[in-house]
Amino acid sequence: MPVFTTYDGTELAYHAEGEGEPLVCLPGGAMRASRYLGDLGGLSAGRRLILLDLRGTGDSAAPADESTYRVDHQVADVEALRLHLGLERMDVLAHSAAANLALLYAAAHPERIRRLVLVTPTAWAVDLGPTPEESLEVVRSRAGREPYDTAIAAYERLWKAGGDPSPEDRSRAMVLAYGRWDDRARAHLAAGDHERNQAAALVFAGPGAFDPPATRAALRRFDGETLVLAGELDGYPTVAVAAALAGLLPRGTSDVQPGAAHFPWLDDADWFAARVERFLTTGA
Repeated sequence: MPVFTTYDGTELAYHAEGEGEPLVCLPGGAMRASRYLGDLGGLSAGRRLILLDLRGTGDSAAPADESTYRVDHQVADVEALRLHLGLERMDVLAHSAAANLALLYAAAHPERIRRLVLVTPTAWAVDLGPTPEESLEVVRSRAGREPYDTAIAAYERLWKAGGDPSPEDRSRAMVLAYGRWDDRARAHLAAGDHERNQAAALVFAGPGAFDPPATRAALRRFDGETLVLAGELDGYPTVAVAAALAGLLPRGTSDVQPGAAHFPWLDDADWFAARVERFLTTGA
């Protein structure tokens, strides 16, 4: 397991999967260990996946200063990884909450990313997100059978609860994060309880983390090609949010994986890996 030292002396770990051109992979959660990404649906067949454990997650050490869990401080961790790998420019894939880290990195170091893949991204860094009505419209399309009816009812209560949802409703609603609710999805969800640093997650997007107008302006200088990949069944972010995010980036494009939700490599591994590999090889 390779380890490197970042700007504040914290030792960070990453896991390498596969052979080929490197693809730096940033996990979401927020603050979930990178193992939940697996081999990204077989993407490792043609790429060397560099799966970073963010500070305080997985095999990476916890920092002395817990305020550095905030996402804007972690931009320097990504840059330290690039220097450690000896890459002039790199391809980057970020999932979910980690899209904010990738966007902040691209804004700070626009010349260092060749191609960027944002998978079912949240986009707090640029102040984009669906309204409750837009999210609910997507998830309600799955109504009519269990476990989706129970999950949809919980999802509705989550929106009404605002910043104070019950853990039970959060757990019930997570069924909707998977396009197929099968044994693999159940195991993937159950593992999240042990893979996520909850205390770090509370700091990740805390006060001061984002300056959307400044980030939007900085991203206009980013000339790397970007694929924003949405899941057809994902309520957060929605397909419309993914398209809007792609529209903010000078060389951005969006696509939609049919039948997929928030973890599209689990819903149709072949489709996901082929689409991402095609983008990384030939661009938009």
